[in-house]
Amino acid sequence: MIRMIKAPEIGGLVPKGFASTTMDIFNPKKKVIIDMIMVQLLSLIIVFMGVLAFANHKLDAADMSYVMGGLFFSLLMLGGVYGRIAR
Repeated sequence: MIRMIKAPEIGGLVPKGFASTTMDIFNPKKKVIIDMIMVQLLSLIIVFMGVLAFANHKLDAADMSYVMGGLFFSLLMLGGVYGRIAR
């Protein structure tokens, strides 16, 4: 049997599982947001490291400095996120 809850804003019944799923998606906890930010920063670091490893002979000095700057900026941001978690 499907449990239903009353949804006053739409005037009908909504399945309880669907309602809790949408609340989890549209109202994430702080820990989930921090994890999402960390995953994005780690993926940036992996991309910059891949560019340095596999395309460094094709880059001129300006492009190489942009990649190195992006890598260091990503590392600093990731360190800041880890620092806030450790508090």
